[in-house]
Amino acid sequence: MRLRSLFLMATIITALAWPFTASAFEQLHLPAEREPVAPLVIHAALDLPYVRPLLEDFHQRNPQYDITYRNFATLELDERFLAAPDEADLMISSAMPWQYRLANDGYAQAVDTPVTRRWPAEAKWRQELFAFTFEPVIMVVNRAIIKRYGPVDSHADLLDLLRHHGDELRGKVVTYDPVASGAGYTYAIEESRLSPQYWDLIAALGHADAALVNTTGAMMEGLKDGRYLIGYNLLGSYVRQDIDADPDLEWRIPNDYALVIQRLAFVPRQAPHSINAKHFLDYLLSVNGQDILAKEGHLGALHPELDGPGTANALYRLRPEGLRPTPLGPGLLTTLDDLKRRALLSRWQREFSGPQTLFP
Repeated sequence: MRLRSLFLMATIITALAWPFTASAFEQLHLPAEREPVAPLVIHAALDLPYVRPLLEDFHQRNPQYDITYRNFATLELDERFLAAPDEADLMISSAMPWQYRLANDGYAQAVDTPVTRRWPAEAKWRQELFAFTFEPVIMVVNRAIIKRYGPVDSHADLLDLLRHHGDELRGKVVTYDPVASGAGYTYAIEESRLSPQYWDLIAALGHADAALVNTTGAMMEGLKDGRYLIGYNLLGSYVRQDIDADPDLEWRIPNDYALVIQRLAFVPRQAPHSINAKHFLDYLLSVNGQDILAKEGHLGALHPELDGPGTANALYRLRPEGLRPTPLGPGLLTTLDDLKRRALLSRWQREFSGPQTLFP
């Protein structure tokens, strides 16, 4: 545990020394098939398998668009934008505090169209920042665990399991690293506000030597190949297809409470092709675009008129009391206050590392 403590502290110090070092990104190009060409550059933290159906449907409807889509990790996306605020026409991310801060700092322009005016008030901010998905944060459990220890349907169940069988599950649990992942940090600070037992759960995860990774995809890879038996705080929209195809895994929306993340989109003030971006944003918020998100992108549609599988309305029927969407408002900025960020990450490290710690 001493080595773990040293490693985590070094990681925290590195992570707090902004800016982050950018790495390679995924890219998709859909060339224009009609004149006049309408360029559109989208920078996002949204994996290609989930956004491709949306981009291809929009392109089919609008073949004059020449679309360049680049996918980054959440914190790299933010860093890339600040280094070149005139590069992208549209910004999309699930790291809600970072997106809100960019808009609040004046980097977003207003999008005032009939579509955006009708968008639910709780899912937009100042006609500049728009939530367009509804994605619960879930647990994934190998059926062998359920067979041996019983169901794991809530955070309380997971805590009880780790308290009583943490030694047996050592190295077999995986979750987000809140230091290196913007999404992981967002979940950490939201859960620390929601649950008085959150820190007990972090300590139990540390005792079980839980693996820390940066993406839901990395968690799912380990769960599918059997390296991990329990995944904590995966993004539900990214696991649905994999779980449906894997007889060994089950996913659970925790029945005590479940965070819900909403991806946020904005048109940068310096966007080189802002008219094209606004057209795409209208499509993103339309019934057609939202229906694609729900049925083919598996991202959870927010549109109030949609009510089938993969929609917010359906999820609210499934969990009428327990869903906890992160509010879109000034409270997001408090999560990025340097002192509060340092305090939360330091406590997270102390709880996860156990009694041997670098802190007095």
